[in-house]
Amino acid sequence: MRRVARPSPGLFVAAAGAALLVLLPLAYTVAEAVQVEAAEAEELLWRPLVGVLLVNTLGLVLATTAIAAILGTACAWLVERTHLPGRRAWAVLAAVPLAIPPFITSFGWVSLSAGLQDFAGALLVVTCAYYPLVYLPVAAALRGMDPALEESGRSLGLGPWRCFFRVVLPQLRPALLGGMLLVALNVLVEFGAFTLLRFRTFTTELYAEYRTGFDGPGASLLAVVLLVLCLAFLFAEQRVRGQARYARIGRGTRRRATPLPLGWARLPVLAGLSALVVATLGVPLGMILFWLTQHSAAATSPVAVSGARLFDAAFASIWLGLAGAAVTVVLALPLGFLVVRHEGKLIVVLERMAYLAQGVPGIVVALALISMTIGTPLYQGAALLIAAYAMLFLPLALVSVRAALAQAQIGLEESGRSLGLGWAAVAWRVLLPLAGPGLGAAAALVFVSIVTELTVTLLLAPIGTKTLATQVWADTSTLAFAAAAPYAALMAGLSLVSTWLLARRFGASGLFAG
Repeated sequence: MRRVARPSPGLFVAAAGAALLVLLPLAYTVAEAVQVEAAEAEELLWRPLVGVLLVNTLGLVLATTAIAAILGTACAWLVERTHLPGRRAWAVLAAVPLAIPPFITSFGWVSLSAGLQDFAGALLVVTCAYYPLVYLPVAAALRGMDPALEESGRSLGLGPWRCFFRVVLPQLRPALLGGMLLVALNVLVEFGAFTLLRFRTFTTELYAEYRTGFDGPGASLLAVVLLVLCLAFLFAEQRVRGQARYARIGRGTRRRATPLPLGWARLPVLAGLSALVVATLGVPLGMILFWLTQHSAAATSPVAVSGARLFDAAFASIWLGLAGAAVTVVLALPLGFLVVRHEGKLIVVLERMAYLAQGVPGIVVALALISMTIGTPLYQGAALLIAAYAMLFLPLALVSVRAALAQAQIGLEESGRSLGLGWAAVAWRVLLPLAGPGLGAAAALVFVSIVTELTVTLLLAPIGTKTLATQVWADTSTLAFAAAAPYAALMAGLSLVSTWLLARRFGASGLFAG
């Protein structure tokens, strides 16, 4: 793509402002941690509690990532490479759990059995919630892989298993490692699911310290440990992935691989996939439906459910989602345009700074903003909450915005300018109509993420503001499962419908391809 070497000062300032916004809570947290005296820092970090948190957090991250890698890869291979009966339906069912927030999955399992409030229960819940993060990229990689590689392996005498491990799996390395990284980062910063499960990790302990008497420097030390773990996983994934090339060199016609017969394994495979669907979808949605029928239990809850209360929570979730999506996309636009239309080392640095938010836990962002704004009019205001959403979800919007702007032909912009249109007129009359669908996809993705977000909303929402997510958390924390069910049902419905519309409109064709 042809690029212009020098961006305008206004564009550069706007793009740099968006990128620096992401670094603001990170820089503040590190600055707070640096203020702690060395002896005090050593005492705080060498507490037995920190050791317990480290074992719990790392153990859960490693176990979940390993199991999700196995489940996601197995599901992708069965759907894409075998004669699996009803493979189109299984492709959808394997991806849909990603649309259900983890703390809704946790709500379903906890309300089914309180005995799951331990490591095994936490492992079960987050694996059910996050294994599609491996399934989706691996399935896409299998669809795009040249089947001639597998055919060559079989012609040389390799059986199905040896062919998979020696030929297919090395080609899946980028997709598999990328999916595993996403699982690790999401489990590392998960809060709502672990709170409902009474399982202590760094995120739950940070929230507990805030609720029992917030100590900025002390809490910042724990936050820095969490940040270091996130960055360590990012670095490890890059090192393991290496610099190997996986693209095809020769020219040829892309074709589908010949599906393998399942033979005697057909019934065990169907039974295993059915059990997975029951665990990931059946239990959360089934328990929501069950508790919706328990009217007497809902009526005796500490705060009875009413139509007005449900409407208020839904309205708050939707308007915050719309406002947050609009602000995030507006912030992503100048940075996306700068990256697509211009070049330079500083521009690359700004882009990578923006993507750092992907590894910054929401609770760290929220606690930093609380410390920075306490005693000011911004504290516990809607503007601060929306700004926090923009910081968290800027990378999500930037991916779609960049792709949309890259598809808009630069020649049409130049034609508009040659006809006397200013930059604002070109953007409004030429660029936005061309990039409209992609910008809509970015806004929709951010909206779904905000509606289902819990941690930042719980800490930064204005006093009296209750969203669907915070209401589910509050009711479930007091074991008022029947009271939480209507909010959980509405939030799960919003998330599922939004995800389905996104898939239909913006390209999940691979999932539904024959």
